[in-house]
Amino acid sequence: MNLERHLSLNDRFDAAIRVVDHDPEWLERAEAELRRVEQALGPLAIRTEHVGSTAVAGLAAKPILDLQVSVPAIEPRAGYVESLERLGYLFVPDPDSPDLHLFAKPARRPRSHHLHVCPAGSDHELRHVAVRDFLRVHPEEAARYEALKRKLVRQHPRDRLAYIAGKDRYVRGLEATALEWAKAQAARGAP
Repeated sequence: MNLERHLSLNDRFDAAIRVVDHDPEWLERAEAELRRVEQALGPLAIRTEHVGSTAVAGLAAKPILDLQVSVPAIEPRAGYVESLERLGYLFVPDPDSPDLHLFAKPARRPRSHHLHVCPAGSDHELRHVAVRDFLRVHPEEAARYEALKRKLVRQHPRDRLAYIAGKDRYVRGLEATALEWAKAQAARGAP
């Protein structure tokens, strides 16, 4: 089924585009929200993860919790879209990303949660987890990432499109490095 791009993906300004010091309560809030998602989705929620910068202790971030739920298949969407909407999430479809769906909470900006829905075992699932885990064990890389985010926020206050564009090249490189690292860890049998 074709998806129509959600208009909010074009929003330029967002009060949540700011970088704040790491908040230790992010972990608890993420775990509580993931439990709500698991209860709402039941067996459709194969795995849930707290991902993104808020999942890395000590890393400054936008005050938006990035969460991920892995489902058996991205289609049909009805089984999870309706359940997540009942939890207050807005489905934010993007036809450029048919195998990864974004849900945002609350529906209006500024948002407090981004929930990524992807197929279990997919490259998207692995990529998000690999970046999180890589940053957790490589504080020097986390510091570089934080410095870039702070610089972009200073240069482009509350401009989400400039912030995203400014991080794009760095994030693509970070993802590639993190995926290679994760593959090496798996080959060694590391947890």
